[in-house]
Amino acid sequence: MMQSFSTDAILLRRIEYGDYDLIVSYFTRSMGKLSVIAKNAKKSVRRFAGALDPFVSMNIECSWPKRKGGLPVLNCVDIQNPFARIRTNTAKTGYASYWLEIISSWMEEKKPDEALYELVFHVLESLNAGIIPMEVLSVLFQIRFMGISGFTPNLMGCGQCGLPIDDIRQNRITFDVVAGRLVCDRCSANILGNLEKRTYSFNENEEVSDLNEKVSDYSTVYSKLYSTSYLATSSTASLKSHSPALNLKNPLGRKIAVSKGTLKQLSWMSSTDIKLAERLKFSRTAVKEGENLLEGFIPCHIGRNMKSLKFLHRIRNPEILSLKL
Repeated sequence: MMQSFSTDAILLRRIEYGDYDLIVSYFTRSMGKLSVIAKNAKKSVRRFAGALDPFVSMNIECSWPKRKGGLPVLNCVDIQNPFARIRTNTAKTGYASYWLEIISSWMEEKKPDEALYELVFHVLESLNAGIIPMEVLSVLFQIRFMGISGFTPNLMGCGQCGLPIDDIRQNRITFDVVAGRLVCDRCSANILGNLEKRTYSFNENEEVSDLNEKVSDYSTVYSKLYSTSYLATSSTASLKSHSPALNLKNPLGRKIAVSKGTLKQLSWMSSTDIKLAERLKFSRTAVKEGENLLEGFIPCHIGRNMKSLKFLHRIRNPEILSLKL
């Protein structure tokens, strides 16, 4: 008899496998991301009725496979919260899909993170309830996801010279998405001046190997100039993985202007009690700035273009937000 186990889980995604089965990916409380096979799930509607829909929270019971390397077999489920009101609203579906794609892209198989699980459950529960604005919940989820995952950028000072944001003259400060840091105007000018000494001119006839050498060299110069930046702690391979975002005409990478007020709100939101944080009042400008910063930085850090984020951008339109699925 195969040994079984059970755990709380949130459904991330599912794919068809053969004529009758489904492979289901869960974010679980005790085992992290976990893929299981649901035998005959397509053939028998009643066996997993309502339990294989997106965003559903449940307790799953599975059996370990007999052969090594096989997927656990899903035996039965006990739905805890279907979060049904998310799936009947286009905008809510867009936000929830984006959050879970972040989790699916970031988490490794069978590496639990209970704090992150609690965060995901909390924002899905709040999104389903509909009391807190979904845009605020998205900002809350992303800033706290970064904190739990260990790559929150310093939003309270220039990442190059360390000058606190209160001492920076301009009210709107540049956030460099690629480096994951704020850069004051003075440091931006200095960096551009230094990089001008290493400017390359590519021509169409250059060999690919020569081009790769130059991009690699450019990444090295970039990491030295940003010796205290987030990316400077990464490997050379990591730097190369970010190289598509490095524009040789714009050595600071993708830049986003963010007001001091928004930066302070994001910093406070990342560390205070979550129930207080989600009730923080954001202006429309602050919400837009927060979303632009976080939705730019997180996919860049993870190294993946989020399909759900493209969908979310399309539905941020007053004429579409009220549509029902």
